[in-house]
Amino acid sequence: MAEAHPVGFQWVMEAKARGATVIHVDPRFTRTSALADLHVPLRAGSDIAFLGGLINYVLQHELEFREYVVAYTNAAAILREDFQDTEDLGGLFSGYDPEKGQYDETTWQYEGVEVTAAAGQRQSPKPGASGAAGNEPGQEESDAEEHDQGTSEQAGSGGLPVGGKPRRDETLQHPRCVFQVLKGHYARYTPEMVHEVCGIEPRLFLKVAKALTRNSGRERTSAFVYSVGWTHHTVGVQYIRAASVLQALLGNMGRPGGGILALRGHASIQGSTDIPTLYNILPGYIPMPHAQEDRDLDDFVAEAAGTVGYWGNMKKYAVSLLKAWWGDAAQPDNDFCFDYLPRLTGDHSSYQTIAQQIQGTVPGYFLVGENPAVGHANAKMARLGLANLEWLVVRDLQLIESATFWENGPEIETGELNTEEIGTEIFFLPAAAHVEKDGSFTNTQRLLQWHSQALQPPGDCRSDLWFYFHLGRIIQEKLAGSPDPRDRPILDLTWDYPTHGPVDEPSAHAVLREISGTGPDGTAVDGYTALKDDGSTSCGCWIYSGVFADEVNQANRKKPHTEQDLVAAEWGWAWPMNRRILYNRASADPDGKPWSERKKYVYWDEDAGRWSGPDVPDFQATKRPDHVPPEGAQAEDALGGADPFIMQGDGKAWLFVPAGLADGPMPTHYEPAESPVPNPLYERQANPARKELRGAWNRANPAMNDVFPFVFTTYRLTEHHTAGGMSRSLEYLAELQPEFFCEVSPELAEERGLEHMGWATLVSTRSAIEARVLVTERMRPLRIAGREVHQVGIPYHWGQNGITTGDSANELLGVVMDPNVHIQESKVATCDIRPGRRPRGPALVEFVEGYRRRAGVESGLLGPNGRAPIEERS
Repeated sequence: MAEAHPVGFQWVMEAKARGATVIHVDPRFTRTSALADLHVPLRAGSDIAFLGGLINYVLQHELEFREYVVAYTNAAAILREDFQDTEDLGGLFSGYDPEKGQYDETTWQYEGVEVTAAAGQRQSPKPGASGAAGNEPGQEESDAEEHDQGTSEQAGSGGLPVGGKPRRDETLQHPRCVFQVLKGHYARYTPEMVHEVCGIEPRLFLKVAKALTRNSGRERTSAFVYSVGWTHHTVGVQYIRAASVLQALLGNMGRPGGGILALRGHASIQGSTDIPTLYNILPGYIPMPHAQEDRDLDDFVAEAAGTVGYWGNMKKYAVSLLKAWWGDAAQPDNDFCFDYLPRLTGDHSSYQTIAQQIQGTVPGYFLVGENPAVGHANAKMARLGLANLEWLVVRDLQLIESATFWENGPEIETGELNTEEIGTEIFFLPAAAHVEKDGSFTNTQRLLQWHSQALQPPGDCRSDLWFYFHLGRIIQEKLAGSPDPRDRPILDLTWDYPTHGPVDEPSAHAVLREISGTGPDGTAVDGYTALKDDGSTSCGCWIYSGVFADEVNQANRKKPHTEQDLVAAEWGWAWPMNRRILYNRASADPDGKPWSERKKYVYWDEDAGRWSGPDVPDFQATKRPDHVPPEGAQAEDALGGADPFIMQGDGKAWLFVPAGLADGPMPTHYEPAESPVPNPLYERQANPARKELRGAWNRANPAMNDVFPFVFTTYRLTEHHTAGGMSRSLEYLAELQPEFFCEVSPELAEERGLEHMGWATLVSTRSAIEARVLVTERMRPLRIAGREVHQVGIPYHWGQNGITTGDSANELLGVVMDPNVHIQESKVATCDIRPGRRPRGPALVEFVEGYRRRAGVESGLLGPNGRAPIEERS
């Protein structure tokens, strides 16, 4: 965090100055480690074993916050008799189909209660989901694919509809209650097993376990802060789930000083999922409709209608969104233009799209602030995709590698691509930097912070808002008068944003006001509770509703923290409703009293008859803590007064997920797809539901293969930014980090003959790269499964363009993905490392092909213009 998020890390140091204990868990010793109280080195890709060990420690020593766990989690819920754990099936849960590599979640359900599957889909059960009997006659099997592909983000802010109340045993003694199943699942995650899997000495592990549990409970809370790299694993979602389970057991969710914070990769990555750049969700985590399932608006919202929690209002959120986009054209008699929305027909995620590009089936592509030719896993695969487009639009601050691959990409040198044969027409449209435009960032704590334009962008540089607004305006003008029904969604768009200045810049304030929403009289609404499903309200993103309350840009508030309390509610605006801690009903006990005076936050004020405290209550403000909802109550009215997790269908935190995840109801240690050691816990080596793309352009290193005996992990440096497009061309930053390098331990350097500041060649089945060698004790070998495992650290900022240039670390990585969110495993893979520089030109192709042959891997040689077919799952 000190390295990649130095501005945010100042608050960690402030907490440490006030007495907080800082524990840093990382394969490398970094600037964060140097400032932490404790550094815990572990093997890359083994975090679930570590977190599972902590869960086991809590459960075996009865250190859970029992009252919190019984009241606020699903620990007491009883599961079906036919559920089988990984302990019973050698690393698999019940319901696994080995031919499809997918789970049927039916046996994961609560006893006698159906929890709708399909990961956030609030429609009728999809094929393979709970309650689905299978395909109807004539229904194509591809429909099942549509259900499966990329649906977990669609759960969004909450869980899934729960069809009734599960049976509960609040003594937590029933053998099939979630608490006992969880206890059995993690029983083998002992300190000794953690040592064998992670390389963490039992003494050090116990030191962490004792510090964490000692600092959790009524009087104290602990927080987890994870870097975005946690998501870059084939079990990335389950990493975060494991931390969530641990924090829920300890009572650290919904309380001050607790929770889990994700350190995003950019200033507004949170914002780019809230107002999504993802293909399968709409703003506010509303799922994208499916072509086969969602015939009309009522079908789309059918499962949400009448469910418990705030997702029961999804029709209000959806209709208000449609009104924001299509205004007066969206009326009840045309389903509020619901048919204008695009539909999912399968997997349209990033890497699947690149694979289709290589096949020549994707004609055009927009790259906006992204540099896949350097920044994507298997960067070569990304460049091959770009080379097989008809046209490419690049919006960036300067000519990045994704705009120049056709003339200076590595494949031009090796002969795998030929400039004269690349048919991609590239349009480079320079972008404005953040200081050259108005707008807002949404950071990891859901905080919208406004930034005002400081100077005009130079030359032809323009903001993204300018680009999209004027592109849409020109398209509307060209389509004016068209009788073709397919043009109506464009022609009917509300596109009347005011403009200003010498280049007719659209008003970012007007866009944010539209996102915030307006009521029947056209004035700004004060929050999502004001939204209606009759077309009288408009809102571009329901979770942002209220950011323009009182016709004031709330994101632009900048009252200094020295003039506020610790909640600092007048700095920016946090979604939803300016709430700074989500699920803050959990900061009080079931009777509404603070768990302790020291941790007092939101509590029931009997005299006032409402919830009080320094934050906006994450609850209906006047709902009593002893409230029991009447029969037939819906949405938020169906939540009891002691149900704090208001987006969940049962109001509880889920220690066990009965539906909605593609790879299991409880986090389980699987080895990375590329690992030098066997899985010590289970017969099953890697995540059985992981997603793979197979082709000559994406060969995999076999697990436990002596040709690729070393682990490598990628990371960031303070001096450079992501794929380097914003930093490698700046002379001062280039001087601070002038050359691409790799970090190795003294032991590995001696074993492989590597010299400090000399050259090394690193090889995988994808490619080979060269880097300067940094021999350092920051990288240390670990004892894993009876053998010494070496790890290599590689920053990933370099490419062919800029002042400082070099090979890209991402050349080494393959594309294998988490099945829930289709994010690549880019924080751990295997490689070989040898002294000296890599071969040049066509010799590099043969060099890597020779490694493939020795490892027993199929050829990676490509056809004309880098093409090779997508290979089916074997």
